[in-house]
Amino acid sequence: MDKSNLWRLSATEIVKATTAGEIRSIDVVTSVIDRMRKINPKLNAVVVDLSEQALKTAEHLDRDRENGKECGPLHGVPITIKINVDQKGHPTSNGVSALKDLIAPDDAPIVKNLKNAGAIIIGRTNTPEFSFRADTDNELHGRTNNPWGDHVSAGGSSGGAGAAVMSGIGAMGHGNDIGGSLRFPAAANGAFTVKPGLGRVPAWNPSQNAERGMLAQSMSVQGLLTRDPLDLGLAMPILFKNDPVDPFHVPLPYDMGSESQKCKIALSRETPGFETHPEIYKGLELAAEALRDAGHEVVEINPPFLLETASAGYRALMGEVSELMGPDIRKFGSSEINRIFDEYFKQFKPYTGTELLRILAKRSYYAREWSVFLTNYPLVLCPFLPQPFFKPGRDLEGQEGVREVLGSALWSYSINFLGLPAGCFPTHLVQLKEGPQTINVQLIGQRWREDLIVKCMNTIRNQLGTFSNELWSIMEKNNY
Repeated sequence: MDKSNLWRLSATEIVKATTAGEIRSIDVVTSVIDRMRKINPKLNAVVVDLSEQALKTAEHLDRDRENGKECGPLHGVPITIKINVDQKGHPTSNGVSALKDLIAPDDAPIVKNLKNAGAIIIGRTNTPEFSFRADTDNELHGRTNNPWGDHVSAGGSSGGAGAAVMSGIGAMGHGNDIGGSLRFPAAANGAFTVKPGLGRVPAWNPSQNAERGMLAQSMSVQGLLTRDPLDLGLAMPILFKNDPVDPFHVPLPYDMGSESQKCKIALSRETPGFETHPEIYKGLELAAEALRDAGHEVVEINPPFLLETASAGYRALMGEVSELMGPDIRKFGSSEINRIFDEYFKQFKPYTGTELLRILAKRSYYAREWSVFLTNYPLVLCPFLPQPFFKPGRDLEGQEGVREVLGSALWSYSINFLGLPAGCFPTHLVQLKEGPQTINVQLIGQRWREDLIVKCMNTIRNQLGTFSNELWSIMEKNNY
């Protein structure tokens, strides 16, 4: 392959070629940086350029390999890090102007694990203010645009990561997810992701001056966005490496014996209270057919208490946010983010006091019911959103805007509240009247079964393909 086109390679392809000495890490990184400089001015996905440091790291890795040092499992893979996670010497702004000078004293565990595995950080990606929107825009860095076109949002809160990885700025993009912040940008940009289950990826920001609320600790997880699910399987064991700074990390292996396992998969097509678009139905059926062809049994059945679980999760988290983050949002947030939170609090009335304590106790009931269900159906194939992805700024359009963006995400929020893993993946490309976009659906898994989700996403990918080449063709026509 032409050295200038090495940015097109997946992480799996890069590791295979760099460890064998077929290509150098410096050539991969140079190609990706050139790609970033060409297209990022229009995308605004990467807001901190780390090209100089990345080139030095690549040269160092090449020397180590030539001198016989063992290569890491992500040797030479260019990656981005979201700006709400600590990277030593760089600001952890979380998209907030008042935090632009909050310099991280050390790397967060996920950053350490990725670097130790040989990944090369080329930049830091954009997020909305306080990382609490499904659309990525803020007063500090501005809007991240979707590479498919300006008719569709880039998603959030890991919108910068999703737009970057799909457009060819790095083979993997780091993000995190408290209510859908990995899966929203996956659905918006046509990427693959797995939101790991609670406790799987060690998490902590050395820059923080106080511990996060209990619900934030119980719902938020770190993860990656990729163009190919094979890359998720490659990286997951690295993400899961232990770090003692997270006392609640679960030190279980990634591979839980799924290689030859065929399972019974529940198929649920509807989102209670919302109309399902025909293309979402089509995506679910395409994924179901691929799984059936691979020998899995797909059964139409609904998991328990979806609406009730999602409502409890929404309102409980809003209660915690109102108490612990509310003063900072009001003091440091823009007028736009305050308008959005005003609508959040109207639509998802925060639990407070004894009411909050009771719903937190009932969380175990919902989790138990789901656990029993998942014993019989280790995976649930379902929508992520009931409609194709929304336009930029839709959540600024009052009650209906927030309802479409966040209110309809029952299949997203409920899973964070339960602490279960879930993958989001594209099934097909559709030409809507607004423009082209991929249709993504979701696979929810048993606790600790991220491996099973990835295995089944690979099965679906083998039949339905990936969509980066189609995207790059569209970007070229649009003069990216």
